[in-house]
Amino acid sequence: MGKHDMRRYLNLIILFAILFLTASPLSATTKNEDPSEALVRTIAKDLRCAVCQNQSIYESNSDLAKDMLEVIRDKVNAGESEASIRDYFFQRYGDYIYLKPTKSGMNMLLWFGPAFGLIIGALALITAFKKWKKNSIKTATPTTDTDKKMQARIDEELKNIDV
Repeated sequence: MGKHDMRRYLNLIILFAILFLTASPLSATTKNEDPSEALVRTIAKDLRCAVCQNQSIYESNSDLAKDMLEVIRDKVNAGESEASIRDYFFQRYGDYIYLKPTKSGMNMLLWFGPAFGLIIGALALITAFKKWKKNSIKTATPTTDTDKKMQARIDEELKNIDV
């Protein structure tokens, strides 16, 4: 096998590699999805699997999630609205079923609690700083006659020290 033949085989391999890599995306066809299946996917991605930890019904492989997905699919095919399907699961599982907590009732604490905590903490710090400043000013200036005499004696002794 000569140098020329080896180069020819290498070029042929490169050509097939390029054709293989570019042909696969071109040959992939876009699947025409049923519009109701898109709604099923949207609902299932927002609902939590009851037996999995923080996984949506759509992502989970558990038997319960598959059953819940079928219930969603049946209700969508029956013509029920997205809100009524979500309400159906809410009635059975409560707020836990939603991956994102709702902004109502006690869940308002989840949404606004951290902001209120920061505000209350900032007010508490401001109040504490004001008290500390007020107390430090009180201790810095002598108030009684004994304190004034002691301060005068300390000042006189400091003047007499040779530095």
